[in-house]
Amino acid sequence: MEPLRIYIDTSVLGGCFDPEFAPWSNGLMRDFRAGRLVPVLSDVTAAEVASAPEPVRDLHQEMLALVGTVLPVTPEVLGLVGKYEAAKVLGTRFRADMQHIALATIAGVDSLVSWNFKHIVRLEKIRLFNAVNVESGYRELSIRSPREVTTYEGP
Repeated sequence: MEPLRIYIDTSVLGGCFDPEFAPWSNGLMRDFRAGRLVPVLSDVTAAEVASAPEPVRDLHQEMLALVGTVLPVTPEVLGLVGKYEAAKVLGTRFRADMQHIALATIAGVDSLVSWNFKHIVRLEKIRLFNAVNVESGYRELSIRSPREVTTYEGP
């Protein structure tokens, strides 16, 4: 069985250095390093990480080596983001969050993982994003926190 493809946003990388989130974010990184899960990254994550502290940038570089490819923001992605905006899932200020969702949806990943409980990992928002996804011809996107996805296995 192929390992699950997991889209990670910037909060997951930063979570490795935050005492509240580190056990689960670091568990997820162990899963990626061991090949139990496959990380999926995007141009949006790269842009956000550019201004992050050096340890976060270094971890991003390490994950890039495991990924091989990075999802680009395409006209299809921007079109889906426009549909999220039209449905008022989030305000235009949170375009990057919507781009993460659209990228993961179009790439057909097994799950998007985030610590963003305000705009992404929130039942009401997940339902709204998925209503637009299905209406637009895509499948529903599984959205979880790292705590729900890490395998809890050692190194």
